[in-house]
Amino acid sequence: MNILTDTRERFLVAIIGQIAPERIAEIHFFQPIRQSGVESGVAVVVESADADAPRIVVYTARYRLVLKGPDRGKWETSIVAEADAPLVTVEAVVRGVQRRAGDVDDPTRMEGDEVRAFAEARNPNQPPTPAPAA
Repeated sequence: MNILTDTRERFLVAIIGQIAPERIAEIHFFQPIRQSGVESGVAVVVESADADAPRIVVYTARYRLVLKGPDRGKWETSIVAEADAPLVTVEAVVRGVQRRAGDVDDPTRMEGDEVRAFAEARNPNQPPTPAPAA
């Protein structure tokens, strides 16, 4: 599993709070940006009803965390469905976000199995969610 920072873990909790972990095929986390006492981050989330589905839903997830000042600790997230597209377009979407952000490093990719393992570890009293059929 990817090593999660506290902020990235909080971001992942927000994502799985809106998109069921069993529907997440992958998440691409981009490097956060710190500017003027605020940290912001972006992720591309790929949702698939099942492995046989030719189309997926691509979401853009964003967070904003105030690090300094009177609003220190304020946390905001938004998760917006951006596209219903064929699976092959995900790489193009990820590269486009990377280019617009000016990132030279590739985003950190988290597979759906890792997302489900994280969700189950956070709530061990729930029965495990089945992974999408392969």
